[in-house]
Amino acid sequence: MDIGALLTTAGNLMLTGMVGVFVFLSILIGAVTLMSNLVTRFSEPDVATPVKSPSFKSQGVPNEHIAAISAAIAQYKSNNK
Repeated sequence: MDIGALLTTAGNLMLTGMVGVFVFLSILIGAVTLMSNLVTRFSEPDVATPVKSPSFKSQGVPNEHIAAISAAIAQYKSNNK
């Protein structure tokens, strides 16, 4: 075989591979889009429950936390004398 025939064969093989990949990816994109549309159409609507946002009425650490930390420190100091 001469170089021209080899280049023609290589070009045909490359073109065939590129077309095959393009067709496969197009079918894949179409299938994913179709499945997404079907899931959206036939899925049950989600009932959104209102989410309460935490209200910060005061700044700082709550008194209960301060009392618990103070008790833990006092207990630690009494046990490690």
